Amino acid sequence: MREVVVTGGGTGIGYAIAAAFAALGDHVTITGRREQVLKEAAARLRASWTPFNAASPVAVKEALSGLPERVDVLVNNAGGNTNLDRRQSGELMDVAEAWWANLNANLMSAVLVTTALAPRMREGGRVVSIGSIAARGTGSGSYGAAKAALESWSADLAAELGPRGITANVVSPGLVLDTEFFRGRLTDDGIRARVENTRNGRPGTPADVADTVLFLASEGARHITGQVVHVNGGAYLGR
Repeated sequence: MREVVVTGGGTGIGYAIAAAFAALGDHVTITGRREQVLKEAAARLRASWTPFNAASPVAVKEALSGLPERVDVLVNNAGGNTNLDRRQSGELMDVAEAWWANLNANLMSAVLVTTALAPRMREGGRVVSIGSIAARGTGSGSYGAAKAALESWSADLAAELGPRGITANVVSPGLVLDTEFFRGRLTDDGIRARVENTRNGRPGTPADVADTVLFLASEGARHITGQVVHVNGGAYLGR
């Protein structure tokens, strides 16, 4: 039985990933900032849960006692476009804070948790980070830039952990419905426009992403590392 840690595992894509591992009989620990959400999700999954802010070095350090002593798979899913929760004034301080917020949520959360847990990862372990199609020039400002930085960091991580047989990859979704990402603001026209960019004519689902993560965490993916795997129905062609 593997020990799996999924950050941001209480809802959406993170929850689907945690559920997929749990269905295989793995022991899953989910993390996130909202204690009640985590508690309820963990009960449904029969998983462990540890609430903390993954973007805070102090909080990550304090949370280590609640995380597994041995980790086989780490999924860095915590993040999201923090601009959707911010006032956009154009003032320099607001701009700086908006960029810091997205970098912290989407890059530093993965860097901090991975750095903290790397000594606990077994030989041949797996690190999978959740990126975004926004990293490939589709817009979204500081959010896209943070996800692009995540890809660059993951490539370095693959080199760092490779001698231990640990792989590090990014799964990069396009439009995925049934999540909290858009805060209920995505219109039917917005969905239609994004779906029109795909080759298979449909939006993604959390299960699409979860299944790809399962593969990268499998023995069959042992020679895949430092890669970005695009899960977007062809809306972006990674070639």
